[in-house]
Amino acid sequence: MRPTLVLFDIDGTLLSAGGASARALEAALVETFGTAGDATTIFDYSGKTDPQIVRELLRGAGVPDAVIEERRGLALERYLARLRGSLRPRDVTAKPGVLALLERLASRPGVTLGLLTGNLEPGARLKLAPLDANRFFAFGAFGSDHEDRYRLLPVALERARAATGVAFEGSGSVIVGDSIHDVLCGRAFGVRAVAVATGKTTPERLREAGPDALLADFSDTARSLEAILGKDAAPAVRTPRAAT
Repeated sequence: MRPTLVLFDIDGTLLSAGGASARALEAALVETFGTAGDATTIFDYSGKTDPQIVRELLRGAGVPDAVIEERRGLALERYLARLRGSLRPRDVTAKPGVLALLERLASRPGVTLGLLTGNLEPGARLKLAPLDANRFFAFGAFGSDHEDRYRLLPVALERARAATGVAFEGSGSVIVGDSIHDVLCGRAFGVRAVAVATGKTTPERLREAGPDALLADFSDTARSLEAILGKDAAPAVRTPRAAT
């Protein structure tokens, strides 16, 4: 099959961390700024980077931009420290069918897996560790690379090229995520976008964003492979080894 890069979001797509990251962030913001704004009420985290979340929460609470900029790095350091100290393996739950899907994708010739997530990279790795899922993702693009999620795809493509020697472009790349921002990011760059309704965004809203495919979850591995890889999802033909 042709070389294909598949980039996965994390929260709501691959796993749930049981609210551990939101609790750690809220505590870090209160410690650093004296407020976390609407962190535990109406704020929508879906599809946003960690630095963006901090900025939006604090702006909503009336904190001046200059103060946010001055202290945001410290707040994110405190967030990671709290997450590292409080995240328990039992907090992390894989979404239905995720591990079987990743195994199948990783075993397919020509498929390269990566991450495209708003998490800071250390936070992303912490969340994936209890599932032993870091082994699937040698590289990615993270909230620690840029505050704007829509700037992350070029980062991921460059890291994929550096890792594999392949220049993945257009239909040779796929973004898989649970938010409209995952879909819209793909559309903005002419990349295949697959939405999965395992997060907080409703299937109806995901459909309105215009994904190339929409899945309820990954529990049907064959269907998920077809949605992600399209016509290249047909099983590879393997030549039996001669008896020795």
